[in-house]
Amino acid sequence: MASMATILNKTPFLSQPLTKSPTSDFPFKASVSFPSRIRRGGAIRAGLIEPDGGKLVELIVEEPRRREKKHEATELPRVELTSIDLQWMHVLSEGWASPLGGFMRESEFLQTLHFNSLRLDDGSVVNMSVPIVLAIDDEQKASIGESKRVALFDSDGNPVAILSDIEIYKHPKEERIARTWGTTAAGLPYVEEAISNAGNWLIGGDLEVLEPVKYNDGLDRFRLSPAELRKELEKRNADAVFAFQLRNPVHNGHALLMTDTRRRLLEMGYKNPILLLHPLGGYTKADDVPLSWRMKQHEKVLEDGVLDPETTVVSIFPSPMHYAGPTEVQWHAKARINAGANFYIVGRDPAGMGHPVEKRDLYDADHGKKVLSMAPGLERLNILPFRVAAYDKTQGKMAFFDPSRPQDFVFISGTKMRTLAKNKESPPDGFMCPGGWQVLVDYYDSLTPAGNGRLPEVVPA
Repeated sequence: MASMATILNKTPFLSQPLTKSPTSDFPFKASVSFPSRIRRGGAIRAGLIEPDGGKLVELIVEEPRRREKKHEATELPRVELTSIDLQWMHVLSEGWASPLGGFMRESEFLQTLHFNSLRLDDGSVVNMSVPIVLAIDDEQKASIGESKRVALFDSDGNPVAILSDIEIYKHPKEERIARTWGTTAAGLPYVEEAISNAGNWLIGGDLEVLEPVKYNDGLDRFRLSPAELRKELEKRNADAVFAFQLRNPVHNGHALLMTDTRRRLLEMGYKNPILLLHPLGGYTKADDVPLSWRMKQHEKVLEDGVLDPETTVVSIFPSPMHYAGPTEVQWHAKARINAGANFYIVGRDPAGMGHPVEKRDLYDADHGKKVLSMAPGLERLNILPFRVAAYDKTQGKMAFFDPSRPQDFVFISGTKMRTLAKNKESPPDGFMCPGGWQVLVDYYDSLTPAGNGRLPEVVPA
């Protein structure tokens, strides 16, 4: 077995599997059905896909000017950022939202909200389905006054960015929530965390981030920017990049999907398709497995050889999670274009969750993949929808579901997987690599009430 150091030298491992709502059962999916929009045969175009707008828009101040800019920031009106604001600043700074050059002004906000896209100066359209905005309250608005620039500070009082040529406009919370989630029902996690109690104004402008964003959580080495990912993919001579977003642990059904996708791309004529395994690293709801534990589990998947380090790049995607279904999955796909991906794997109910009030899913399970195939600005991206996989009792492993012998298959739901891990029970052999499963058991064990009956703090992996 290769050592982790060896694997990390081959696989940049920077920051959920495909699941449905944590409150409902569902069959895991695997394998890809290649749609008609993918050309089979003919010339294969090698190389990485261009970023939206033709180039990455990176917003980090060059090192020689950082001291000067930090001094400027201390003399400007201040806006303190929340942890989610900082995550969005990180996203913007590295070019994930290219060609966006800062927190959205009102015209960009409205286009995003109502068209899921932005029209550029040359008349072309790029996808943008999730508003990337910064909220301020009445007091902050008053303190800014007539200034056209503000400084952004973190919660420790450190200047982190400057926003210039600013525009302040009303924060239409109800409209934003209704258009993004398709409901204003109480209990939407991101809404409760970042919108309901936010200020009644939004401030947009041109962003200058004073230095690269670091979290100092032991995972910064795993956070590759789009430019760094492109450099790594070019180093590996990738002629196709297929991205898989996840916010949960990887099981063998996911591995089957990813390895089968590579096989199919090779059959299409590509010479070296590379998998971008891209766990979401920003805000997630409280009952999702924390990032540090997910990354530890992903390490075990590589150590155990479930995925090939030679053809896999693992990196953290810094975006917060909305759980906004077909609207949000467009953002997930668009951001991967900027990282060089030209294929995007989408499963059942992507970015979905259970309805916060009613006992049903919030979104139709098939709408995400259908919307991606039609979304404005995503025409250059090949969408790879799943077909079903399940645990095959006759083979003792995850396999593609065969409807001619349904009695041989077991669908292990997300609820069942969590229950087994919490009870320190083992899933069927072949469902997940043993090392990866043990990480899940250890995580849920860390949540066991202490002797005083209180839940302990979640311990970083």
